[in-house]
Amino acid sequence: MKRVQLASRVACMIGLLVFTIPMRAHHGTSAYDPAKTLKLKGTVTSFEWVNPHASLEWDVKTENGGVEHWVVELTSPGMLTRSGWHHDSVKPGDEVTVYFHPTKSGTKLGIFQRVVFTDGRPDLIDPRQP
Repeated sequence: MKRVQLASRVACMIGLLVFTIPMRAHHGTSAYDPAKTLKLKGTVTSFEWVNPHASLEWDVKTENGGVEHWVVELTSPGMLTRSGWHHDSVKPGDEVTVYFHPTKSGTKLGIFQRVVFTDGRPDLIDPRQP
């Protein structure tokens, strides 16, 4: 009886470890400011279709003629696929306007909300949007 209880306890502890380690490795969205939405027009330089999150990079021309490089994090490719996205939905060279929540720290990073194409293609929206 004691061996069965000990085995049950060990199995429960292993189960807890198996489920909590991946959860601790994943991050939340607390670094981003959900009360602030930026809208920046520019040219796509990269669209990375990788787990755990896809990413979109684009260059934005500043008022003084310079260029700022921005990066937004999207959700997983699996969730994007279920919402109609594809690995080639966005391509380097595409002219876009990106809507996103910026970081609270002011870095040139954000969490994606929507991309609008200047060539008239339908907007792509983050499937996590309400």
